[in-house]
Amino acid sequence: MRSKTSEYKMALALSWLAAVILVILPFHAFFTTWAGSTTGHLDLWRIWKELLLVLMLPLAGWLLWRSKSLKQWLIASWIVRLFAVYVLLHTVLGAWALSRGKVNAEALIYALGINLRFVGFFIICALAAAGSGFLKQNWQKIILAPAAVVVLFGLLQKFVLPYDFLRHFGYGPDTVPAYQTVDAQLDHRRIQSTLRGANPFGAYLVLVVSASFALLRKRNALSTGLLTAAVVAMFYTYSRSAWIGVVISLALLAGWSWGRTQWRKWLAVFIVALGIILSGAYLLRFSNTAQDIFLHTSTTSTSSETSNEARLASLQGGVKDVWRQPLGMGPGTAGPASLRNNQPPRIAENYYLQLGQEIGIAGAAIFIIINLLVAVQLWQQRKDPLARILLASLVGLSFVNMFSHAWTDDTLAYLWWGLAGIACAPAILTGRRKQDGKNHQAAA
Repeated sequence: MRSKTSEYKMALALSWLAAVILVILPFHAFFTTWAGSTTGHLDLWRIWKELLLVLMLPLAGWLLWRSKSLKQWLIASWIVRLFAVYVLLHTVLGAWALSRGKVNAEALIYALGINLRFVGFFIICALAAAGSGFLKQNWQKIILAPAAVVVLFGLLQKFVLPYDFLRHFGYGPDTVPAYQTVDAQLDHRRIQSTLRGANPFGAYLVLVVSASFALLRKRNALSTGLLTAAVVAMFYTYSRSAWIGVVISLALLAGWSWGRTQWRKWLAVFIVALGIILSGAYLLRFSNTAQDIFLHTSTTSTSSETSNEARLASLQGGVKDVWRQPLGMGPGTAGPASLRNNQPPRIAENYYLQLGQEIGIAGAAIFIIINLLVAVQLWQQRKDPLARILLASLVGLSFVNMFSHAWTDDTLAYLWWGLAGIACAPAILTGRRKQDGKNHQAAA
C-alpha cells in the first residue's frame, strides 16, 4: 500500500510539472524574447523547458524503478522501441557529421534538442498520466485556458494594437520579427500572437480549433466564442497550409461524431462547401485582394520574390539534397538548426524533407512510422474526446508539415506530443490491469 501511495505521489508531482510546461508553452516565445532582449542570454531563457524536462527525468526514473508494469510497457511498446532507434540514429549521425566538419557543435546541440525533445516529453507524460489522473482530468483546461488568452491577443494585434507593437518587447531582426506580411504588403499583415510567427500560430490553432469544435456544447457561449475567435484568428494568419490542415481535422471530427447514417448533415456540409468553393473561385478570378491572400500572387508586392516562388525553390532544393544524400548529412545540417551552422542553411519548407536531409530516408521513415503507431493508439482510444482531437489534428498537422517545419516549433511539439502521451496512457493501464490479474491468479 505504501509503495502504491509513493508511486501516486511521484506521478502526481510529474503531472504538475508537465502541466506547468503545457500551460506556459503558448506564451513561451513572447516571454523568452522579452526576457532575453532585456537581460541577454536569449538561448538560456529559451531552454527553460528543456532544463525542467531534465529535472523531471530522475522522477520518471524512480517511478519506473518502483513500477514493474511501467517497466514492462517501456520495454514492450513499439513506439518506445522506435523512439530508441530514432535517438540512436540522431546520435550516430550527429557524431559522424561533427567529426567530418559538416556541422558545428552549436548547430548539432540545437538540432538534437528540437528533433528529440518530443520523445522524452511523450514518455514522461504517459508515465505521469498512467500513475495519476490529474492530467487526464484537466487536459481541457490545459489546452483551452491558455488558448483563449493567445487568441484574444492575436485579435488585438490585428484590430487594435499598432502593427509593430511587439518591438516594445524585444522583437526585431535579432530575435523574432515584430510583424509579418504577405509578400511585403502592410495591408496584409499576418498575426502571430505570442508564438514565434504566423505559420507556427496557424499550426497551433489547428489543435485549438479542433479541440474547441470537439468540445462544443449547445448554448455554451464560452465554447462558441472561443471557436469563433480562433477561426477568425486563423484566417488572419494567412497560413494556407494551416487553413487546409484545420479543414481536414474538422472534417474527420465531424465524420466520427455524426456517423454513417447522418446523411442529411453530410449533404448540408457538401452544399455549404460547394458554395464556398464556387464563391472562392469567383473571388480569385475577379478580386486582386483575394489573389493576394489566397494565392500570394500580388502584382503590387515590393518583394523581389513571392512566397510561392521561395517555397517552391526550397522544396526543390530539399528533394535534390535527399536524392544526392539518401543517408543524410547529420542533425543540424538542415532546418532551423542549420541557421547556426558554419555551412549555408538549408530550409526545405517541409519537415519530412528536413529529416531526410539530416538523418536520411530511413530516419524520416522511422518518424513517419512513429506517427502511424501513435495514430493507431489514438484510434484504439477514440471513445475518449482527447484521443479523437489528437488523431484528427495529427492528420491535419501532418499536412501542415509538408509545407513548413511546424514540428520544430517549441509550443506545438511539446503540447501535441505531451497530450498524446496523456491520451495513450490507457494502453499502459490496460497492461497493468492484465499483469495484476496474472499476479492475483498466481497467488490464488
